[in-house]
Amino acid sequence: MKLGLIGLGGMGRPMGEHLLAAGHELMVWSRRPDAADDLLALGASRVASPKEMAAGCEIVCTNVTGSADVIELSEQLGEGLAPDSIHVDFSTIAPTIARGLSTQYAARSRHFVDAPVSGGTAGAQAATLSIMWGGQPALAERLDPVFRCLGKTIVRVGDAGAGQVAKACNQLVMVTAIEACSEAARFAQAAGIDFGKVRKAMLGGSAGSRVLDFFGGKMAADDFVPGVEARLHHKDFVMVMDEATRLGMPLVVAGAVMQQLDALMAAGWGTQDTSRLLSVLERCGEYP
Repeated sequence: MKLGLIGLGGMGRPMGEHLLAAGHELMVWSRRPDAADDLLALGASRVASPKEMAAGCEIVCTNVTGSADVIELSEQLGEGLAPDSIHVDFSTIAPTIARGLSTQYAARSRHFVDAPVSGGTAGAQAATLSIMWGGQPALAERLDPVFRCLGKTIVRVGDAGAGQVAKACNQLVMVTAIEACSEAARFAQAAGIDFGKVRKAMLGGSAGSRVLDFFGGKMAADDFVPGVEARLHHKDFVMVMDEATRLGMPLVVAGAVMQQLDALMAAGWGTQDTSRLLSVLERCGEYP
């Protein structure tokens, strides 16, 4: 297939590598030209603009930071996309934005699919991402060759915006679990017990989880090099809280986690790993 890819960071670059390895013809565009170098060396071709990319592709994939970025790109891509072509967005954006873009594309006989992913850079590199997508079911056959290159779990959740709702649910559970791990680590510290040993015991019990394994491991090692930058989880939580406000529903635990994420950002740790939530607790005072 003739595919386009915009967003060549820690997630997008390995995704592009998998698409090329599967034999797809890949066009790339990036605000930073050097970000495309690795994919160009593997056989991708560079285009001068998103509009040019759209004109030459059956499916254009984007993986960028947030809603504003996707809206800006959609305006440029919409000028070039042929009728019945697809814009697949792997970013995490607001469900209302995804629904609005789908409506705009449909009015011009184009398709917008929201397909946020979970699994982080490790999942992107291993092609084991969980892809949760929203869009017309008739598009599944065309999308499957792309999704199967990138992920292990592919679920159509519903119509446009449903993928973003699923991703919001994923972030609610995951980031809340990171905060729970940080509280467990701080609790062990306050009691004078090695959290590394506590974590090892917990991993074999009912509290065992991927979050405790990965993020808890970083806490035990005082390793805050980002697997996922905390600013991205903060951005996602702001979006989730906005959506919950729109729906008129309380998110009691998530509200407390939001405050901790705010404190993390205020401390200047946004480009470090979200396991830095432990440091927020450590700043709250020393125990005897």
